[in-house]
Parts: sequence; structure tokens; C-alpha cells
Amino acid sequence: MRITPLDIQQKQFPVKFRGFDVEEVYAFLEVLREEMEELLRENTSLKEQIHIIEGQLKEHKNMESTLRETLITAQQMIEAYKTNARKEAELITREAELKADEIIKKAQERVVKIHEDIVDLRGIRRHFKEEIKRLAEKLLREIEFDKEREGDADEYTGKAREGADNAIEQI
Repeated sequence: MRITPLDIQQKQFPVKFRGFDVEEVYAFLEVLREEMEELLRENTSLKEQIHIIEGQLKEHKNMESTLRETLITAQQMIEAYKTNARKEAELITREAELKADEIIKKAQERVVKIHEDIVDLRGIRRHFKEEIKRLAEKLLREIEFDKEREGDADEYTGKAREGADNAIEQI
């Protein structure tokens, strides 16, 4: 039970034949004593906490000061790094542009070479087609010659001619 100053002020002790009830007065005084002890302990504890917190506050202020100095130094270093990074980036960019120009030049030369190779390969392909066509026509003439010579094989010649015609068309 918490006792407030108003409780103490308003407390009335019943009057008995010879005055106040002594037991009730002593019981109330005991409660008051316990409350006062509790308040004193709490007050002492709070003072200790204040002392600890003040020490922590002093440490935090010291850390804050150190952090500010560190932050200023870090900002100066960052600015120096940024400046160096910009210079290095410009140098790298110039080198990359030179390399890119060189790569583009080589690629253009390769494109010209590949185009020449394609033209050469088309000519070779055309030449082979013509050779295969001549060979197929020669074989057809030989088959017709054999047909005439042997006298048989309308069926044989028709199938051979179809195969040769198909081969010529595919070329």
C-alpha cells in the first residue's frame, strides 16, 4: 500500500478510553517506516543510476567528438579519392577509346576479308554446280546410249532419268 502525504495528513486515530489505539498508531508508523525505507533505497538507486548515466554521457560526448574528427578526416580522404578516381577514369576512358578504335579497324579489315572469301566461295560453288551438272548430263547420255545399244529398258531409263533430273534440279 502506497501512502501519500495526504493519507498521513488525513489519518485519524480512533480515541479509546485512554487516548489513541496504540497498536494502530504503531502499525501505521511501521508502514510509514517501510515506505520511507523504500523511498530512500529508490532515491539512492536513482542517484547511482544518474552517476552512471552521467559517466556514459561523458563517454558518449568524447566518442562523438572522436567520431566527428574521424568523419571530417574521412570526408577529406573521400574527396581525394574522388579526385584521383576521376583522373584515373579519364585515363582509362582514353585508353579504352584508343583500343576501341583499333578493334573497329581490325573488325572492318576482317569484314572486308570475309566478304572477299564469300565471293570466292560463291565462285567455287558455281564452278562445282556446273561440273556436277555436266557430269550428270554426261551420265544421262551414256545411259541413253546404253539403252539404245541394249534395246531394253524403258523402265530402267525412265527411273535413271528421273533420278538425274532430280539431282540436277537440286543443284
